[in-house]
Formats: sequence, C-alpha cells, structure tokens
Amino acid sequence: MDQLEPPEQMSSYRWPLALAVVVALGALLYLLQPILSPFVLGALIAYLGDPLVDRLEDKGVGRTLGVAIVFLLFSAIVAVALVFALPMLLVQLDALIGKIPQIYNWFIGEAVPWLQQRLDLPARKLPPVDWTGQLADNWQSVGRFTAQSLKKITGSGASMLLGLANLALVPVVAFYLMRDWNRLMKKALALFPLAWQETTVELASEADEVVGAFLRGQFLVMCALGVIYATGLWLVGLQLAMLLGVIAGLASIVPYLGFMVGIVASFIAAYAQFQDWTVLLWVGLVFAIGQAVESMLLTPVLVGDRIGLHPVAVIFALMAGGQIAGFVGVVLALPVAAVIMVFLRHAMYHYRSSDLYGGD
Repeated sequence: MDQLEPPEQMSSYRWPLALAVVVALGALLYLLQPILSPFVLGALIAYLGDPLVDRLEDKGVGRTLGVAIVFLLFSAIVAVALVFALPMLLVQLDALIGKIPQIYNWFIGEAVPWLQQRLDLPARKLPPVDWTGQLADNWQSVGRFTAQSLKKITGSGASMLLGLANLALVPVVAFYLMRDWNRLMKKALALFPLAWQETTVELASEADEVVGAFLRGQFLVMCALGVIYATGLWLVGLQLAMLLGVIAGLASIVPYLGFMVGIVASFIAAYAQFQDWTVLLWVGLVFAIGQAVESMLLTPVLVGDRIGLHPVAVIFALMAGGQIAGFVGVVLALPVAAVIMVFLRHAMYHYRSSDLYGGD
C-alpha cells in the first residue's frame, strides 16, 4: 500500500501549482478579452452592490428583493446622470471647443512673451492658427468618422446585434452575480485544498478590504470632489464649471493629480473668460477647500489607510492594464494591483522572518 506523502513534500509543490493556476487564468483572460467586457462590468457592479444587499438581508429583507432594490437604486443614479448631467457636459464641451481660439491667442500673445522675458528665452513667436478652418476641418473629420462607424455598425447586422447583446448582458450578469455572490464565494473557497483554506480566507478578507476601500471609497471620493469643484467653480461664475469639476474629480483616482490638473485647467479657463487675475484667487480657494475636505474628511472616512498603493503604482497599473487588455484591463488594473500588493506584503513578511534574510 502506498504511503501518503509527508507534509513537507506536499508543501514543496503547492506554490508552483498555485503559480501555474494564476498564469493559466491570466492567459485565459487575455485570450477571452474581446468578450469579457459585459462580464467584468457586471461583476464590478455586483461587487459594489453586495455590501448593500447584505445589509438589507440583515434587516430581514429577502436576498432577491434586496438585489432588486439595490439594482433599482443604481439604475436611478445612472438615469439621473444621463438625463441631467450628460447634456450639460456636452454643452460645456461645445463651449470649451469654442474658446480654443481665445485661449491660444492669449497663450501666444501674453503667456509666451511673459515666459520669454522672465526666463530670458529667445524671442520666437508661435505661428498663428486659423482656428475657424481647423475646427471646421476637424469637426468634418469627426463627422465623417462617426458616419462611417455608424454605417459599419448598422451595415453589419451581426455586429449590431453583438453590441446590443453585450450591453444587455451587463445588468443581467450584475443581477445574478449580486444575488448569488456569497454562495459563489463559498464554492470558490471549496475548490482550494483544505490545508490552504484558512490562509486563503485571511488573504481574501484582507484583499477584499483593500479592493473595497479603493473601489467603493475612492469612487465616492472622486464623486464628492467633482461635486465640490463643480459647485465652487459655478459660484465663481466659470462657464465650464461642471466640465472642469468632472475632469478634476476623475483625475483624483491618482492622489493629487485631480488637484493639479483641475487647478491648472481652471486657471486657464478663468483667465480666458474674465481677463482678470483676481479671479484666479477665488479659483485657487475653491481647490484649496476641496483639497482640505479630501485630506481631513473624505479620504480618512471613506478610504482610510487601507489601500497603500503608491500614486506611481496606480498610474503604472492603469497604463499596463490598458496596454495588455484594453478596456477590460483598465477596469481590472487597480483591483488586481491591490490584490498583488496584499500578497507581496505577506511575502515580504515571510521573507524577513526567514533564515535567508536573518541568517549569516
């Protein structure tokens, strides 16, 4: 009768096996990337909504009813954004395009000479640009591109049906995953060897805390900052207040990037609109208040110190995800980076506790 392998011999191939599984899953995700978008978006919605469903379930609401309530809440938020915010953003985007000639003329007429004088640069002038013709040509190009794209989409019935099917799959996938989330997690845990399950639960809980803090907390921080910046710039009287607030809020996914991008863009837009340097003081006050609220209230309450992702790591993860898997890679980049960070943290702890690190 064959003897069972000792624990030391069994543990020798656990990590190579785990690494092989991870590599195989990564290769599978890469190969299936063209069809993964609705499933990834649906899983992301389900992950964000699962804590709300759990709270409703704790209060006696049935799981399916709780999922329906959360689903209706998410749908209402998206509908309000599409009905009210999107038209305003399009109007302000059109106004921004109309201001490009004015901003360029200010740049070559005032900013460049001022910099040349202060920095003792050669007095070279930028060439004048016929923005009327340039914008007309570009808009015609955009129009031709849009028409050709619509022609291709509508001309190919299969492509159109596939696009509609992918769009319709997102809420379906989100609903079923949200309803069965806890059961699916238990089944996934049961696939791991018994000797791994306790450690797997600990690592998964820590990774869930980090990913949840980033996805839920940072998303709320971005939305709150966008509202603060847009409201403040609107009170200042800036015509592009909502557009600039949204840009600054979205850029806040990287710490301090939203502040820097937002304040520079707002300074340029404010001076181009008012031609008055004093307005820049009010714009700076708006962003100073937003930064103070973020650092003293929003980030400590909504995110805390559980993420630990360096800003450079965030930028690299987003760019690497987009390069490897396009849109799906961008969506998965930060969650995957946060999980990798958790595993690296534990690996460093074991390494520093080992004889290799502390021995002669």
